[in-house]
Amino acid sequence: MKHDLSLDIQNLYVNYGKHSVLWDISLSIPKGITIAIVGPNGAGKSTLLKSALRLVPSVSGRIDLLGESSFSKARKKIAYVPQRGAVDWDFPITAYEVVLMGRFGQFGLFGRPRKADKEAAFHVLERVGMSSFADRQIGQLSGGQQQRLFLGRALLQNTDLLFLDEPFAGVDLTTEKAMVELLKKERDKGKTVFSVHHDLLTVEEYFDWVIILNTRLIAFGPVSEVFTKENLRLAFGKHQNLFDEAAELSAKSLSGLL
Repeated sequence: MKHDLSLDIQNLYVNYGKHSVLWDISLSIPKGITIAIVGPNGAGKSTLLKSALRLVPSVSGRIDLLGESSFSKARKKIAYVPQRGAVDWDFPITAYEVVLMGRFGQFGLFGRPRKADKEAAFHVLERVGMSSFADRQIGQLSGGQQQRLFLGRALLQNTDLLFLDEPFAGVDLTTEKAMVELLKKERDKGKTVFSVHHDLLTVEEYFDWVIILNTRLIAFGPVSEVFTKENLRLAFGKHQNLFDEAAELSAKSLSGLL
């Protein structure tokens, strides 16, 4: 049933000019899981998220979110964290104010945040380890702090579906692990988390499902079933050899051979 799905896409085609970015994509993703979207550069990973959010137009196809064919009905149940490069970091706004924007839909354009909104924003800042930077202008934060900040804004929205575009880019390992734990807690509450992800070595540790793309859909499903060398070779081609070498070195290091 569609109402059991977080995302249902059928026969999606997306072009940038005359260049095909996504070709005949069809997939159905259940609710309450974490999903990695992987593939080589230019594979259409970010475009898949943006298509679902209607940020880029599709040539054809159908996209249903949370069982709704109407995006206007589903949009309030969705939070989106864009790539860092899409944010104007010079904008005169503090870390606290960015997180508080997660409640914007509840107090309206000309309304003011209530005491409960402010308290919730500070609570989320604590959850993402950013409470001591509440008054800092966002451009003065490190890359990892900026990522945690925008994750905090998404968490404050308290939505059923989170779309994250490269959330771990530019963050240190400690921050990355902390963010993953936060996302898993959201999943355990029944929420669904989509994440464009580049580190193939952590897919099995971080995610329940995976979508493997290279313009066309290579595979999707539980990580244990579809995150295979064969599917990765279909997506990455000769570059998959780099993954094999890295995985072998990582395994040796963990076993104390290096």
